[in-house]
Amino acid sequence: MTERTFGEPPTPRPDQDISRVLVVAAHPDDCDFGAAGTIARWVDTGLSVTILLCTHGEQGGFDDTNREQMPAIREREQIAASAVLGVKDVRFLQGHRDGWLEPSWELQRQIVEVIRDVQPQRVLIQSPERWYERIQASHPDHLAAGEAAIRAVYPASENRYAWPELIEAGLEPWHVNEIWIMAHPQMTHVVDITDTFDRKVAALQAHESQTGHMGAQLEGLLRGWGGGVAQMFGLEQGRLGESFHIMDLG
Repeated sequence: MTERTFGEPPTPRPDQDISRVLVVAAHPDDCDFGAAGTIARWVDTGLSVTILLCTHGEQGGFDDTNREQMPAIREREQIAASAVLGVKDVRFLQGHRDGWLEPSWELQRQIVEVIRDVQPQRVLIQSPERWYERIQASHPDHLAAGEAAIRAVYPASENRYAWPELIEAGLEPWHVNEIWIMAHPQMTHVVDITDTFDRKVAALQAHESQTGHMGAQLEGLLRGWGGGVAQMFGLEQGRLGESFHIMDLG
């Protein structure tokens, strides 16, 4: 862990010190809106990235698509979107309804199981804290997924007495070194995604059931967000960014 003054935001660990990353989100497309450019950069650096979705997002969409078909549609879209970024390991949890997600013990256990299986040094999650200035980023399912994920990271994943049946299944305790949080009310770090922005756009276009109605406006919206983040963090004019809150767990 990099030494820092008390109260100073932690600096992310160098990517060369990281080999595996786990991304946990509530719905398909969540991590692509929040972090696709960053995920693409991680993959380009050689990091192994796993994306874990807590629901299939069956309440999403803007047309009269049969709701029974939506889980399969959104699963296909997420796999296609992740492939654009270079991510091959995409997983979906079972038993959780879109719009009804809660940080239940079962959800935490399932996330712990994946953490111990993947053994990531870095975990990217949604914020468990509501962002009142941008309430759309704080969908209740996002808050629930963030809360369940952070509880899974600490202390459950590294506690061998939490769900001892996981030990019996060969899933030993695992300590995560670093948490990155999307859509946190206090962002502390920016990633320049100018060079991977086109892949972010393409990934979100792959979520056709969610973004198809936007047409060319999608790229403009994403560019506006990325430009605003870059300006906020003092990047050069014309650059694009994604921002995160960083926690170093040692």
